[in-house]
Amino acid sequence: MIYINEHINDINLSVALQEISDQRREQALKFKNELGQRLCVAAYLLLKQGLREEYGIIDNPIFGYGDYGKPFIVDHPDIFFNMSHCREAAICVLSDSPVGVDIETIRSFKESLVNYTMNESECNQIENADHPEVEFIRLWTMKESLMKLTGKGISNNMKDILTDEVDFTTVECLDRGYIYTIARKRETLATEKKLFTLAV
Repeated sequence: MIYINEHINDINLSVALQEISDQRREQALKFKNELGQRLCVAAYLLLKQGLREEYGIIDNPIFGYGDYGKPFIVDHPDIFFNMSHCREAAICVLSDSPVGVDIETIRSFKESLVNYTMNESECNQIENADHPEVEFIRLWTMKESLMKLTGKGISNNMKDILTDEVDFTTVECLDRGYIYTIARKRETLATEKKLFTLAV
């Protein structure tokens, strides 16, 4: 299930900070700007919503972390989730199998970043696209969501990490100014729950 919040500024931050775990509050307050705090809180609130609606879990989830820093829910390691946020929205995906998600603002890019992260074929795709900035962000979210799926984080070589063994679902919200991609291993698709988008 996919949960998205595009109304970050509607959150009562002072109230929300009291409704989340001490662990998440500490993480949120590490952001020096209010928007960062709001986005961190928003993603966690989406996770809480999903756990409540899909699993009947009302307690604040506490995170443990894998070898590469990927979070899991301490008391419910069988529930897989991933969160992400950008300036425009926060997103959380819950699943019965490992999942990764990345959401990014559509923006201009530096050629040096393209050359560092994209292989020759992808560079050509970006260069020949009607909207190169959209194509770049689309590919970037695919790579980020894959790294979050595997839990290994940013790779030293992002150029050739995309694989046919992973299914990518990309949604381009051009009117809202962002793109997100969800990554799941292909062999898990047959048993996955049907995904629905809930905008809150």
